[in-house]
Amino acid sequence: MERENCTPVTEFILLGFSDYPELQIFLFLVFLMIYIVTLVGNLGIILLIRLESRLHAPMYFFLSHLSFVDLCYSSSVTPRLLMGIIYEAKEISFFACAAQMYLFVTFVVAESFLLAAMAYDRYVAICNPLLYLGIMSRKLCVQLVAGSYMWGVVCAFVHTHSAFRIAFCGPNAIHHFFCDISPVIALSCSDTQINKILIFIFATFVETSTITIILMSYIFIIICVSGIRTNKGKYKAFSTCASHFTAFTIFHATLLIIYCQPTQRLSGDMDRVASVFYTVVIPMLNPLIYSLRNSEVKDALKRLVGRKFVSRSTS
Repeated sequence: MERENCTPVTEFILLGFSDYPELQIFLFLVFLMIYIVTLVGNLGIILLIRLESRLHAPMYFFLSHLSFVDLCYSSSVTPRLLMGIIYEAKEISFFACAAQMYLFVTFVVAESFLLAAMAYDRYVAICNPLLYLGIMSRKLCVQLVAGSYMWGVVCAFVHTHSAFRIAFCGPNAIHHFFCDISPVIALSCSDTQINKILIFIFATFVETSTITIILMSYIFIIICVSGIRTNKGKYKAFSTCASHFTAFTIFHATLLIIYCQPTQRLSGDMDRVASVFYTVVIPMLNPLIYSLRNSEVKDALKRLVGRKFVSRSTS
């Protein structure tokens, strides 16, 4: 009956940051620069790991997929954000909105499970170093990565299907800069209680399961490292985890603030600020964190640049 008594919405309007017209040029330049750094940084990490044989290890196999996921979910949001800022037309079709939501959820969930797989990898490397290559076989690494993408696809299908099967009769203005689940279903003229429950259940499951794996891994790592007698040995062990722990903390802290709230939401401005952080900023930070805090990545980059310089000078 609801669908019969309303005119179906065929497109949405992403309001984005239109509340601040005086900041449009500044925001465009800032987001453009961040996106360029994101593209260069993540593509650089992927190419470096592929080209440098010394980085053909399980840890860097996961890191290359983390960079790929960062690149994908940033690219599913940022180009549209830039278009919305620079052009007056802020319309997005029904199908494009669903596609953006599907891709975004897929890669964000995949990143959560990839970070958990990377924590397990660090646990095995530090607590069982002699069995590391045997446990973290190529087959297991591929299975962990494939499982991360699979959970992303499943969660994305559930949320996107449930969000776009309900009725939209207008208004069609989304108070956000991309088609996130909650702002979209807020426009529905149907009962969205089921959708809100699904968001909370899936977000809580993903966060609880992945954070539990990560924290348990670090608890065992701390117990193992505490048995090392020398400070140098302890520092070396913890230094291999520093980049991952930093990336994990920033990413999951933001997701917990936004999605794991059963009864309340952030204000519109705070929601957009938090969303900008994990959709635009975090994909840029991850390659910087892993390149600046990881000596093997820095050494590999120096070797690669050195080889390029030598080949040019001899040619």
